[in-house]
Amino acid sequence: MNIELIKAKDGDIAFLLQLRRQTMIEHLEKAGLFLSEDQHVSRVKFHFDGSRVIHLNEARVGVLKYIETNNSIEILQFQILPKYQGKGIGKYLLNYIIQLSDDLNKVVRLKVLRENPAKFLYQRNGFKIYDEDQYEFYMEFVK
Repeated sequence: MNIELIKAKDGDIAFLLQLRRQTMIEHLEKAGLFLSEDQHVSRVKFHFDGSRVIHLNEARVGVLKYIETNNSIEILQFQILPKYQGKGIGKYLLNYIIQLSDDLNKVVRLKVLRENPAKFLYQRNGFKIYDEDQYEFYMEFVK
């Protein structure tokens, strides 16, 4: 499996919006969140410089957006096209981020919608819930 993370460019925005529609709308609506197209665009553009397009054998299959703070790596978006889910890409990239956090001596944190089954991927890979709100679980990798 040849997985690459390539820094997103403006030309990737249409792909990232389509990816978001395919992977997030169902979970957002289950949570009672009905976002406008402008709100989806805003979310894609939020910390856009932290966006990396996931390529599998040169095909765009997802996005991993993360930022570094003084003490942590915050995963802001992690979406994989449905037809590529369940193939080990998520686990591979979580391990990549965990290794990066070890190298930088930082913790890894993320938020996941309560209704999103990705929560189970995170839990299987060492993430624990440390807080929650009405819509999301706040998770952190625990060694």
